[in-house]
Amino acid sequence: MKRIYASTIGIDQGSELLFSDFDTDGEMWAGKDARERRVPVVFSEPFKNIPNVLVTLEMFDMDQRTNQRAETVVENITENGFDIVFRTWGDTKVARARASWMAIGGVEAEDNWDEMY
Repeated sequence: MKRIYASTIGIDQGSELLFSDFDTDGEMWAGKDARERRVPVVFSEPFKNIPNVLVTLEMFDMDQRTNQRAETVVENITENGFDIVFRTWGDTKVARARASWMAIGGVEAEDNWDEMY
């Protein structure tokens, strides 16, 4: 369990289009074997410490004639942002994918006079 030692908790959230490869015959749609797409996300304002981040696939469009394999993970979390990483492998063909994310962590209070001077 991660304990947050802060008098103020911040929640930031968003949605990111990871790719749309169908129209361009891109790697996720036309490729084979291991493939990866990495999308950097910047928080609307920095957290006090490294936050907890949750990512989930919001939409995916896969070819029904091939195996459906995918992994979505979060990497490189800092106080300022993180990377969403989507991976697939084998004969899987992914036309497009979008992910939703939420970050929860401590933030500075707006009236924290000690930090201002």
